[in-house]
Amino acid sequence: MKNKEYRHLIRPLHGELVQLQEWVKSTGSRVCIVFEGRDTAGKGGVIKAMTERVSPRVFRVVALTAPTDREKSQMYIQRYLPHLPAAGEVVIFDRSWYNRAGVERVMGFCTEEEAQHFLQITPMVEHAIAKSGVILLKYWLEVSDSQQTARLRSRIDDPRKIWKLSDLDLDSYSRWYDYSRARDDMFHLTDTGWAPWFVVNNDDKKRGRLNVISHLLQQVPYERMERPDVTLPKRQKRHGYTEPTQPLHWIPTPY
Repeated sequence: MKNKEYRHLIRPLHGELVQLQEWVKSTGSRVCIVFEGRDTAGKGGVIKAMTERVSPRVFRVVALTAPTDREKSQMYIQRYLPHLPAAGEVVIFDRSWYNRAGVERVMGFCTEEEAQHFLQITPMVEHAIAKSGVILLKYWLEVSDSQQTARLRSRIDDPRKIWKLSDLDLDSYSRWYDYSRARDDMFHLTDTGWAPWFVVNNDDKKRGRLNVISHLLQQVPYERMERPDVTLPKRQKRHGYTEPTQPLHWIPTPY
């Protein structure tokens, strides 16, 4: 999809996201959105597209770093629970508790017993979250092996993207089918009626972003809030104010 067409199509979706935001604020609703997928699946791009026209005070993005030693000693789900939405918030997890079902399991950062225990208890935890009134949405961004290869190569060659390429990404790349098996187990055991997995074909990033936002708007029962009439007030008069004579440090203007 060309960028001009994409910008034309995403504009009304951004307007609807603002309507959703105002409804969440007004009603005190709580929305939790989980994004998972392989490396290079496009999670960051989808989240950026969702949040570029809304308030970060309402749409809060959570992207946790590696757990500290203290967090490693806690119950696994414990570090994620404080980040669940309060009234009037939409929380977006850029990777979530499902790290245990994916990267931790495949890369050996947890035992197989720990991974299986996680897969067994997660539906119950998510049932409790949903029963508390949180609207919980889980998206898996699917990318083909050829697209993953192309995107990783672009990171190698682009100085703007090299920060996205880690040793873990390269190691993960070589374990395509281990990740496939882990994904399949995750779907089998955690795709429930109260927290289903929604799968997104994201080989075309622009179409994927549009499809996710469109789907999200259909999943949240928001209503359009009445907009008050707004008129700009008159500015006060100068009342003797003069511009300061102190020289200011204006930045250069090469553009």
